[in-house]
Amino acid sequence: MAGTGNDLSAGLKSRHVTMVSIAGVIGAGLFVGSGTAISKAGPGVLIAYAFAGALVVLVMRMLGEMAAANPDTGSFSTYADRAIGPWAGFTVGWLYWWFWVLVIPVEATAAAGILESWTGVPKWVWALAVTLALTVTNLFSVANYGEFEFWFALLKVVAIIGFITVGVLAVLGVFGDTHSGVAHLWDTGGFLPNGFGAVAAAVLVTMFSFMGTEIVTIAAAESDHPDEKIGKATRSVIWRIGIFYLASILLVVVIVPWNEPRLAADGSYQVALEALGVPGAKLIVDLVVLVAVASCLNSALYTASRMIFSLGKRSQAPAIVTQTTSRGVPRVAVLASTAVGFIAVISNYLFPDDVFGVLLATSGAVALLVYFVIAISQLRLRAKLEDSGTPMPVRMWAYPYLTWAVVVVIPALLIYMVTQSDQRLNIGATAVIAIAITIIGIITTRKRAQVSNRVTAGSSYE
Repeated sequence: MAGTGNDLSAGLKSRHVTMVSIAGVIGAGLFVGSGTAISKAGPGVLIAYAFAGALVVLVMRMLGEMAAANPDTGSFSTYADRAIGPWAGFTVGWLYWWFWVLVIPVEATAAAGILESWTGVPKWVWALAVTLALTVTNLFSVANYGEFEFWFALLKVVAIIGFITVGVLAVLGVFGDTHSGVAHLWDTGGFLPNGFGAVAAAVLVTMFSFMGTEIVTIAAAESDHPDEKIGKATRSVIWRIGIFYLASILLVVVIVPWNEPRLAADGSYQVALEALGVPGAKLIVDLVVLVAVASCLNSALYTASRMIFSLGKRSQAPAIVTQTTSRGVPRVAVLASTAVGFIAVISNYLFPDDVFGVLLATSGAVALLVYFVIAISQLRLRAKLEDSGTPMPVRMWAYPYLTWAVVVVIPALLIYMVTQSDQRLNIGATAVIAIAITIIGIITTRKRAQVSNRVTAGSSYE
């Protein structure tokens, strides 16, 4: 499988892209992490999810507008390059790559924890085994990624629909009067038991659960008719967030009192199912979480490799990462991303509270920075798209007002993070690495411009 070119294949089928778009928003954070958000804000967590979901819907609409008009595997990094400048595309591209590289050890460790409890085999063995297995599948062809993600996504969707069905039956009294009705929305300290400040804090937890919705704009670039698929995906994001997040979290809140101590520790879905007396609730949730984790790890490997590939195509990463196999797979990009992921996995076990904790903090605010860059890019590119007469299958609603609303809200959230003691390390570490990458990007861009000017001047002289 030697490198034979520099082009990706269009190996993703329509059903692959469709399922990636439908279930890309469903991660382990929904099944487990939502319990922490509920414990913080009580029933008011619904406001947090609605707010975060609305922000993501707007960002996806903006990204969809740009991606449907000009599909590119570099997605928002490429658009930032065109709209703001090469240094911006460089910065957001490398930050995004770094985010997904760090997702690899996080998800591998989560999967390993479940597998260790089943088999007794040490966690580090499972973490490396799972990462290696999914790396191999990503090396064969993009269709392998699509096929694995199709089935992972389908299982996640079935699990969510199954939970919602059980939850609705519980509210209707099928499981007895104890869990019928929606009284838990206000009967334990009210709808906002910890005040509105707790809802704002929960927004920060819920926001990062949505990271991954944008992957479809990257994946669609490796399929036929990407503009159509991106358009469908961005139009459906509202009902996806509404059903998968808001409906399921609402059911958790009405089934289980928000102050149940086990919510944050065991996860909202497990606690809710156990409260209803569902047999094997822990095993069911463990299986679903394992699938969700494998899906996220699979996507992390894919997304990181495609982003660094795109950076290489724009001369913002070593040229070797643009080499592709005969099947159009960026093998070096996959291996480079996996190598860093392996190092992070090892550091997690050698220095869990030191090195890995700091590394993880550096990606704590990347999602908000990415969303901010998308908004700025859309503001600047919209006029260029209209002036050039480029077809726009997707258009941002109420442009430019809603775009400006996002531009204002995201810095406000970042400032709010600074005021929260449990978020200061995240915002500080992310700021440090973002500034460092920006400086490198500016220097690199200037050097490239100087070399280009010298070449141009030399050509003119000749």
